[in-house]
Amino acid sequence: MIAAFNIVSFLFLLLPVSVLAHGYVGSVTIDGKVYQGNVPGGTANPSVIRQVSTIDPVKGATNPSLNCGMNATMASDVANANPGSQILVSWVGGATGDSEWPHNVGPIMHYMTQCSGSCSSFDSTSAEWFKISELGLETSDTWYQANLDVGQPANVTIPSNIEPGNYLLRSEIISLQLATSVGGAEFYPACIQLTIGGSGTGAPQSNEVCQFPGGYSDTDPGIYTPNIYNPPITYTFPGPPVAGFVNGSSSSGSGSGTTSSPAATGSPTPSMGTCYSSFLYTPPHVT
Repeated sequence: MIAAFNIVSFLFLLLPVSVLAHGYVGSVTIDGKVYQGNVPGGTANPSVIRQVSTIDPVKGATNPSLNCGMNATMASDVANANPGSQILVSWVGGATGDSEWPHNVGPIMHYMTQCSGSCSSFDSTSAEWFKISELGLETSDTWYQANLDVGQPANVTIPSNIEPGNYLLRSEIISLQLATSVGGAEFYPACIQLTIGGSGTGAPQSNEVCQFPGGYSDTDPGIYTPNIYNPPITYTFPGPPVAGFVNGSSSSGSGSGTTSSPAATGSPTPSMGTCYSSFLYTPPHVT
């Protein structure tokens, strides 16, 4: 009886840990204005952030939810932004967002796609996304994602020369703590609805875009990372390179916002689903 009680007690103690092990975008701040998100699966209040059904990650590169998050639904509102606008994406942990982001290993990437009409009614299933930033290691042994783990937001800048229009901003974290096995990577995408003003002309080339799903494979370098705990290794960002028109026009960081995001050099010629760029790093301690 005592042994059974101890086992039940142990399993009970594990429950909060499993709940806290995932998360979602709790809010975004655009040029100082805060927009709240909705609790996954909760009441859908007016928001510019598309609501997901659960804090659980998307598993598998062919999962339809890789687009904007688990069973994401269109948001009712659209936020105004401009070329050069600073956007802080606050990733939170737990079922109600009352804890810090729980992971610290893996890249943070930001994509955009132009909506046909208002983004509040735009079906992004077949949208073509272009990358505007990619963040891997801040130092030789610490990922930028670790800043989220201590409550800092992901910081991204809208390209200064982007053409005006309606856009979805796709913020994505890929947690790699289980990615030593094929299919182990955990994807956390989230979509924010924007209207961008200005008079820019910047737009991606046809070989700089991809669809989600379709842009990644479960065996792509940077998604399947069997040697991530065997330093040093070369980490490879999945997806297309940062769009060429973004170079020199935007910067991104996590917390301090001091890291630039030009397209990586030495990457192979991109094609749908097989684009990637690389850098050398020493893996950190993980959670």
